[in-house]
Amino acid sequence: MNESTPPLQPPPPAGPPLSTQTWEVLCHASAAAGFVCPFGNLIGPLVVWLLKRHESPGVDAHGKEALNFQISWTIYGMILGVLSAVLWIFIIGLLFVPVLIIGFVAMVILVIIASVKASNGQLYRYPLTIRFLK
Repeated sequence: MNESTPPLQPPPPAGPPLSTQTWEVLCHASAAAGFVCPFGNLIGPLVVWLLKRHESPGVDAHGKEALNFQISWTIYGMILGVLSAVLWIFIIGLLFVPVLIIGFVAMVILVIIASVKASNGQLYRYPLTIRFLK
């Protein structure tokens, strides 16, 4: 190495850090991880909330709300799934299939609404949510 070579410097950062509002949106939108892996709808918001809850009260509130909603709807889905499987034997379970589909579509729509509200700086309170985290 010759003496005219400048010392190595760390690379510049990839971009500006994400804003608090972006993390608030990610608390809700990360539930889309459920499309990729089982229980990703719980893992995504949990990871975002655990990483950023101490940095912002807004992220803490959005993370708790998203987690409460995802936990509640996971429980509701499991109960309906078990009921559907048990009642399937009697053909009545076919009636629960549309309810499961409607519930899934409602969950996706509510997550989108919450993400948009978070991007506007508002906290969205999901309906039919059990408040596990306060």
